[in-house]
Amino acid sequence: MILLQLSAGQGPVECSKAVGLALKAIEKQCREKGIKLDIVEAIATKERDCFKSALLQLDSAKDNTAKQLAESWQGAMLWVCQSPFSTNKQGPKRKRKNWFFSGQMYEINETQLDKVVTFQTCRASGAGGQHVNTTDSAVRATHTATGISVRVESERSQHANKRMARALLFQKLETAKLEQMTQQEKARWQQHWEVERGNPVKTFKGENFSLVL
Repeated sequence: MILLQLSAGQGPVECSKAVGLALKAIEKQCREKGIKLDIVEAIATKERDCFKSALLQLDSAKDNTAKQLAESWQGAMLWVCQSPFSTNKQGPKRKRKNWFFSGQMYEINETQLDKVVTFQTCRASGAGGQHVNTTDSAVRATHTATGISVRVESERSQHANKRMARALLFQKLETAKLEQMTQQEKARWQQHWEVERGNPVKTFKGENFSLVL
């Protein structure tokens, strides 16, 4: 399983806008390359098409295609553009034009993950008609060691919900690791991020989010 996490970090709303534009660009690339794309989780801001983060799951008939695409979006990235937002807490449009966001790819061995996770199926509770109400399509995945769990019922089939649950649980485990880091480790991580920002793997320019080659 290939996952790609896009994040605006602690950046302003312009960085969240960059994540939204990147998401559209990735969706277009996936259509062109025949890659199946699922948005596992997206944390939106109050502004339209702006996201603090987005977790994407990529699948392709050719195993390396999805991985190669995800790898191309890994690292710190830069969007060079005048702020599209007319007002903000600091008053008129910002003079700043450089907005950073990041991408992180994860390649998950589903067989290995299943060894430390227990799955339970249950009846989906949401709307969806007779099919949803009469089948145990919802899935709860629990990490045995930590007790961290997720419940997924957004897909119609139990198999699809199980795959989505794996992805979402993996993300929560990664987040938990980050929260448990010591202050020294967090400072080291922040320093690494600042260094990465100075050498973006991709640079986009303008409102059209054009890749600078």
